[in-house]
Amino acid sequence: MKNLVVFIAVFIVSFSNAQDKEIQKSQKKANAYLYEANSLINDEDFVSAEMEYRKAISEQPTSVAGAYNLGNSYYEKGNYEEALYRHQQATETATSKIEKHKAFHNIGNILMKNKKCKEAVEAYKSALRNNPTDDETRYNLGLAKECAEQQKQDQQDDNKDDENKDKENDENKENKDKENQDKKDEEGDNKEDKKDEGDQEKKEGEDEKDEEGKPKDEKDDKGKGDEEKKEQKKPKPQPGQLSPQQIKNLLEAMNNQEQKVQEKMNAEKQKGVKVKTEKDW
Repeated sequence: MKNLVVFIAVFIVSFSNAQDKEIQKSQKKANAYLYEANSLINDEDFVSAEMEYRKAISEQPTSVAGAYNLGNSYYEKGNYEEALYRHQQATETATSKIEKHKAFHNIGNILMKNKKCKEAVEAYKSALRNNPTDDETRYNLGLAKECAEQQKQDQQDDNKDDENKDKENDENKENKDKENQDKKDEEGDNKEDKKDEGDQEKKEGEDEKDEEGKPKDEKDDKGKGDEEKKEQKKPKPQPGQLSPQQIKNLLEAMNNQEQKVQEKMNAEKQKGVKVKTEKDW
């Protein structure tokens, strides 16, 4: 039993030593990658430096330096989204307040670049909690507060403008509806006026009709037309011929003349007859 306990203790010590050696080896490789990456960044070879930083983080995920330096590299290139991710990663793996302070301070700077002033205020506050003596962080916090207040005021003004715009649109809609209603009412009045005029004209037209229900003017025109038709039907005398009326007048004149001659002859006959003065016994 005693030998077993000794064996276990030796095994644990050996395993721990092997594990420490492995960690040291990994730490050494990660540091080598970091050194190379820093050199490449100084030479402005960002692509190669990024690759080396990623190797360092992969070799030792808990390394704050790899995530922190890679985040700074992204920040310098203007890739604020990746920079923010890497500094947040650094805050999660950092074990000292100094490391946390640096990461939160840079997070505040990134958020200010993205115009997220309210979030930047919280990041700078977290940085000061880990290092209250940093004047630069305190100064940046003041700027972030002013920016946040200005954004809040602008948002309120925008909301007020939107409310005024909505109110104006409602008033315009109401006025337009009123105009449309007035227009409809006016059109209705015009229709009534036209209807009244039509009724009046209809009444006047009925007054002008005769007993047969026909317009007087139409009857007069029809009478004139009938007379014209009659005149057209009368035979017109041809050149060198007497009209029926002339023949009738001539016959009447001849009859009158003959009657006068007959009367004269009868009168002559009566003169030649002797009149008796005495009775014929």
